[in-house]
Amino acid sequence: MARVFNLNKHIETKTVDFKIAYESLLNPSQFDAVKCFEGPLLCIAGAGTGKTRTLIYRVARMIESGIPPESVLLLTFTRKAARNMLNRASQLVGEDGKKVSGGTYHSFAAMTLRKFGHLLQIPPNFSIIDDSDCGDIINLIRAELGFNKKETRFPTKKTILAIYSKSINLEIPIEEIIEEFFSQFEEHTQDIKKVVKLFISYKRENFLLDYDDLLIFLLKLLQESETARNKINNRYRYIMADEYQDTNGLQANITRLLAGKTRNVMVVGDDSQSIYSFRGAKIE
Repeated sequence: MARVFNLNKHIETKTVDFKIAYESLLNPSQFDAVKCFEGPLLCIAGAGTGKTRTLIYRVARMIESGIPPESVLLLTFTRKAARNMLNRASQLVGEDGKKVSGGTYHSFAAMTLRKFGHLLQIPPNFSIIDDSDCGDIINLIRAELGFNKKETRFPTKKTILAIYSKSINLEIPIEEIIEEFFSQFEEHTQDIKKVVKLFISYKRENFLLDYDDLLIFLLKLLQESETARNKINNRYRYIMADEYQDTNGLQANITRLLAGKTRNVMVVGDDSQSIYSFRGAKIE
């Protein structure tokens, strides 16, 4: 059971000249979250409750308490957010703040797979492809199979990619995705599955990973390679995840595995601000 800190209970903050006097700089709920390092923590933070401030000061206090900054991992939804938080932490504790690892789930996955991907037969020089690249590959396969010449309307490359990505992020089979969200293409279900199968094979043969693959293979690595999981757990002893209300099942499972046996993970989110349910985000 995770401890829960609700920043919504205390909105006002005090500001004083800095020499980290945490109790003066933070309200009671923020301070409670900042000084607690061990075990799973859930921090509920609505707009204007000082969520970012709390994360920054928690990083600073951890470093001041002697925790090696290299053992702290901050996961956010944009790399810019991570950079801003770590730069602000550095203003509090100096250069050690820049030694904290920070980034998105996807950038962390890419970095980790470059190092350990060989355990999944993924070479370190794999290429990352974006939606435009994926669409071009799907369009090529679609044309080679002659599906672009069907008498009845066949889904476009963009639609096929949306079906595939939705299946990955919602963790639901393609046929169920088509039935629930793209019923106008039900008659093409088997052909769509054929295109997707060849798309996956093409990526594997050419050492290409799309953004969904980064999460899929990071999770697979953590689940299947005890060697990699232990090394990653030993490196990152303290995990923090921002905007957690917008994580999907893949990201939630990755977070649990990153926390390891120590379970030193803090997730921060606002249950009234979830906007990515269409990508599989689940407040639960």
